[in-house]
Amino acid sequence: MRTQLDRTTAPSVSEAWSRVTAFASAVDASLDKWLADSYRIGLTEYRALGHLSLASDKELRVSDLAQQVGLNPSSTTRLVSRLEAKGLARRDVCSDDGRGVYAVIEDHGEEVLREVRAPYEAQLQSLLDTVDTHLPSANASPIAPAMSEVQAFIAR
Repeated sequence: MRTQLDRTTAPSVSEAWSRVTAFASAVDASLDKWLADSYRIGLTEYRALGHLSLASDKELRVSDLAQQVGLNPSSTTRLVSRLEAKGLARRDVCSDDGRGVYAVIEDHGEEVLREVRAPYEAQLQSLLDTVDTHLPSANASPIAPAMSEVQAFIAR
């Protein structure tokens, strides 16, 4: 049985979601800047490489990659173009259906991913451990209750 939350003190699920996404956006912006400054790749590029690396045959249909990184198809096409320009991935056409386009991680993309993974995890952990220092405008204090409210909504 789910306990009703007192709506006079608890945020609505939309308020809670807004707080969580604003916080996540601040963390993502910091990670994106750090990745660009340190490794000359963006956060979405890094995440795309991660998804490609984990996929069978190290490739994904561009439409599937779009869904996994949270972009629309047009933005994902530009993302794959940037990865190609950096030698991190390439496009491949589906042999069964000439209309299907795949993004395939290159060896250099795998190397970059291996090089960045541990420092990225450490940077993310540092941001989350010291949010008030790294992201003072993110106002982390209401995040835990907001995440609990969202989790309670999902779990019902």
